[in-house]
Amino acid sequence: MSKSDTIQFSQPEENTLGVVVGNARRAVSSTARRLSRAASAHRASLGTAFLGLGAAIVVGLRAVYGLIWFVGQWDVYPEPFAALSAWIVLAAVLVGAVVMSRVSGDRLPDWMFGLFLAGLAIAFALDVIAVWELRDIGGHATAALTAGMALLVLVALRGSVEILTAAGVVGVALAVVMFLDAPVGAFGDATWVATQVTAIAGAVLPPVIGVVVVESFRRMVQVEIDRVLVQSTVSAPRFAVGMLASEELARLDLAAEELLDAVANQKTRLPLTPKNASVAAQLATELRLHLIEGRRETWLYHAVSESEQLGKAVSLSDKSSLAGLLDPTQRDGLLSAAWLLVADAPTAAARRRGPARTLALQIGPVVPGGTVVPAHKIAVPITLTSTGIPRNRVDSGVWDAIGRIGRYSDSTQDGSLRVDIECIVDNPADQ
Repeated sequence: MSKSDTIQFSQPEENTLGVVVGNARRAVSSTARRLSRAASAHRASLGTAFLGLGAAIVVGLRAVYGLIWFVGQWDVYPEPFAALSAWIVLAAVLVGAVVMSRVSGDRLPDWMFGLFLAGLAIAFALDVIAVWELRDIGGHATAALTAGMALLVLVALRGSVEILTAAGVVGVALAVVMFLDAPVGAFGDATWVATQVTAIAGAVLPPVIGVVVVESFRRMVQVEIDRVLVQSTVSAPRFAVGMLASEELARLDLAAEELLDAVANQKTRLPLTPKNASVAAQLATELRLHLIEGRRETWLYHAVSESEQLGKAVSLSDKSSLAGLLDPTQRDGLLSAAWLLVADAPTAAARRRGPARTLALQIGPVVPGGTVVPAHKIAVPITLTSTGIPRNRVDSGVWDAIGRIGRYSDSTQDGSLRVDIECIVDNPADQ
């Protein structure tokens, strides 16, 4: 099957095995999810389990502080045994959540998550009952405030939306009971208001901050992993197969070995039956077409199409497969420039204010006699056109990376940054 040398990732197409690879990053992502399905129960991946351990320690310290404050106010509580019951329930919930997370593979099951929230609700209610007559929940509640912060234990074990929703419910519940329990004229007392606001913030903000930290860490690690995988193409041959094709080749190799082994052990008799002959012909055709594809797709094709970051924003046009002529230093410079231009995704507010950040890579065509070059060399023109990023916002590292490719000149037009590069490479005719 012939494949166009101009790659546009907005339209899908199929490879020789019928697998969609026009937007190959999606195919690779689904492959990665399929390979990791057996370990899908391990929610705290990418090292977030260590963040969860740190969160548990912080919650433990907060619980010790609240418990000491509770003991010191024992004689003040109108219902001290209700507050004691609240602490017993809260301690049981926290210990149970930590133990179950270790047993169940770093992910809290849904039923255990429901019990956890129910336990927090019971502890919250009991503590509010214990201090209700004091008319100062923010100043005397202990277990109720610690229950809100206890959600921090689950930041690496449950989804971000679930944690934020639970924290929001705790904040609203605290605000409601404080309003209902407020004494006459309390809202004119700045000290009373400050105490209540501080209590709500202490219960709600820690889990919110924890979610932000964990999600940022996950995103950073995923981007770095994606960058490492793509960086491996720098030392790849001029024409090569990608990660997805490698998986398909392994499958074809296994199928061919099984067929040949069956023939060698006389489990399958010769001549082959029409069904077995059809299977052998299909294997041969797929292997042959993979070899043909390997002579069309360059390292840069796979670097862009199989990257979660680059595949979203980069379009590549390389009709003559000239990207394969670049040496490792030039490849690294081109890949680094592309990453620095598009991988730093803008925020939602920035996307509303301006266009999305994209990059168009055009390599070639070679114009004979256009530039004086050394013997046995040719000049390959490379054009980078970036949108969504002003010229004065381009990171200085981009220019260092482009400088490793060759001589360049830059210009701006209609809000787009255009960089024309003259890349000197070995003449393939002399190899």
